[in-house]
Amino acid sequence: MTSTLIWIAVVLFAIGLYLSWTAGRLDRLHARIDAARAALDAQLLRRASVAQELATSGVLDPAASIVLYEAAHAARQAEEEQREVAESELSQALRAVFADAQQVEVVREAPGGEDAANELAQAVRRVPMARRFHNDAVRAARALRRHRTVRWFRLAGHAPFPMAFEMDDEPPTALAERATT
Repeated sequence: MTSTLIWIAVVLFAIGLYLSWTAGRLDRLHARIDAARAALDAQLLRRASVAQELATSGVLDPAASIVLYEAAHAARQAEEEQREVAESELSQALRAVFADAQQVEVVREAPGGEDAANELAQAVRRVPMARRFHNDAVRAARALRRHRTVRWFRLAGHAPFPMAFEMDDEPPTALAERATT
């Protein structure tokens, strides 16, 4: 009888230890998602700021400046529900303005243009990486939250279900080439 109680206690302890470890892992994944989202937001803000600064610099032709400024402004001011669409529209505007390498050369030749072109190239290169890190963390948390033990014992608590950030983040070819050189 005593050995049976000891075995039951050991099994219950092992189950409790496993549940505690799983809840801790889930908590760490949620913290990783929050950190990755903050990094993504910072990169998106940086990209929009650089694009807006370039649009108001007078280096680009007026039509390109207006398109780029409006898209960057919309991306910076977008509500959370519309953020993915606004950021995708900024990506499309960047591709439209910098469709050919000649436009990048025009920017580079302007006073201070070399730095602006490099900063924009770095910004458009970092956004896809930040989005990938965020979405990878979301994917890992979703996979863990689908496990039966996590659902049955409600180990996720009241944490909202993690959502991926889906947007068009394809950089303009001329700027992507610039970022790698």
